[in-house]
Amino acid sequence: MVPENTNRIRKLAVKSFYFRSYLFWKLPMGFLSGMRIKKLNEDQCVVTVPFKWINKNPFKSTFWAVLGMAGEMSTAALILQYTYNQKPSFSTLPLKCEADFNKKAVGITSFVCNDGKMIKDKLKEAMETKKPVVIKASSKGIDERSNLICQFNFTWSVKARDF
Repeated sequence: MVPENTNRIRKLAVKSFYFRSYLFWKLPMGFLSGMRIKKLNEDQCVVTVPFKWINKNPFKSTFWAVLGMAGEMSTAALILQYTYNQKPSFSTLPLKCEADFNKKAVGITSFVCNDGKMIKDKLKEAMETKKPVVIKASSKGIDERSNLICQFNFTWSVKARDF
C-alpha cells in the first residue's frame, strides 16, 4: 500500500514554498509559527519550530501549544503521506494527546517521530478491514544540543471509507 503520489508528497512537504503555502491555506497557525518539515520518509518525520516572538509564553520559552502543534504534525505527516487524495478516502481523528515537558524550549525545537513503518502497517490494516484502527505515535522534541525538551504521544483513529 504505497500510493503513487507518496514520493511527490514527500518532496513537496520538505520544500519550503509548497509546505508554507499548504500551511497558509490549511493550517494558518502553523504558518505563523514558522513550522517546517525537514525530513519525511517511510520511517521518520522531522518537524521544526523556532522560538520567536509570536510563539513565546510569559516564561520566555516556546508556548506549549506551539510545541504540541509541531509534535502533532510530525505524526500526522506520516499518516498524510499515505492517505492524501486516496480513493477511497480516509477518516482521521486525533483521539488523545499526552505530553511530558523536561526543559524550556528557547531555540529551534525539532520533533522526531520514528513510527513510520508501524503507521504504514496500521493504514494497510484499515484499508483491508474497512474498520477503524488505532495508531499510537510518539514524537520527541529536542533542541539544537540534542537535549530532550518534551515528548508527545498522539493516539489517532483512522478508517478507510466505504465509497
